[in-house]
Amino acid sequence: QQLVAATQGVQGGGSPLLAADFLAAALDTLGSGDELLAWYEEAGRTLVMTVVAPSGFGRWTTFQPSQAPVGFWLQQGDRSPERFIPGLLRALPGAAVVLGITQCDPMLLPRPGDSARARTLDYIDTARISLAQGFEAYWNGRGKNLRNNLKKQRKRLQAEGCATRLQVSRAPHEMAAAVADYGMLETSGWKAAAGSAVSASDRQGRFYQAMLEAFARRGAARVYRYWIGERLAAMDLCVEGGGCVVVLKTAYDESLGGALSPALLMREEACRDIFEDGGFERIEFYGRVMEWHLRWTDEIRTMYHLNSYRWSGLARLHALAKQA
Repeated sequence: QQLVAATQGVQGGGSPLLAADFLAAALDTLGSGDELLAWYEEAGRTLVMTVVAPSGFGRWTTFQPSQAPVGFWLQQGDRSPERFIPGLLRALPGAAVVLGITQCDPMLLPRPGDSARARTLDYIDTARISLAQGFEAYWNGRGKNLRNNLKKQRKRLQAEGCATRLQVSRAPHEMAAAVADYGMLETSGWKAAAGSAVSASDRQGRFYQAMLEAFARRGAARVYRYWIGERLAAMDLCVEGGGCVVVLKTAYDESLGGALSPALLMREEACRDIFEDGGFERIEFYGRVMEWHLRWTDEIRTMYHLNSYRWSGLARLHALAKQA
């Protein structure tokens, strides 16, 4: 309850990825139990909230399970986090000398310049689609190859008598089945061999179900299923908030590959649905930019990590060690 109250009006609090129910589900299902909640107050106002975990002797980082696209650091205003970190390092148990704020989005936390006690480093480039124009204008701005390729696929399916259908699920009671269906798609593909596929019965699956159910209870979950005939061909798991739809996970039936691109067919129709909703400013992908992203948008930005040190001498030593 304290976390929910404190995030209201804090920079980034409008992002669905930093919402209290996203964090609560992540802590409940993916946390180790060593995480600490910390916050900074000034004149009765909460300016910063974060969840941190030990990551080595004297080193702490923001809680960062792989399922969370951004680090859990919420801050009011545009001051550098360096303003608040020295006090946090002194308050943490043990000899805390380094704090890493991981996977920062410059849209949520503007990237500070390097200083005597702080260094930033690039993380990944990520993509978004702005929705200021209508869908037709956006789609006509895509490359001819993409548009023609998907048009040909639709004509082929029509000629074969295969109807396509985009299904949208938003209710809390629909999320368990959505995660189970999503896991079925991933476990039938390459992620199963890599050991990273979502399963409804594992920690990943429990996280997505708990988180999506919590978001759905306030009308902020959006799951897309794409059907080709009676066959489930592709899925997106999405959350909403802060003027955006975040595509958290995408899976497709890999046996349909080759002449068909089920994920791209779904993406076209899902984008149209979000554009026509009229309630959002952008679609966020947050994963590392891939070649296919560049066919859908040219809006790219660089996410970053921030390391802050208790002493400037330690920052210099760390920088020298990296150069060696």
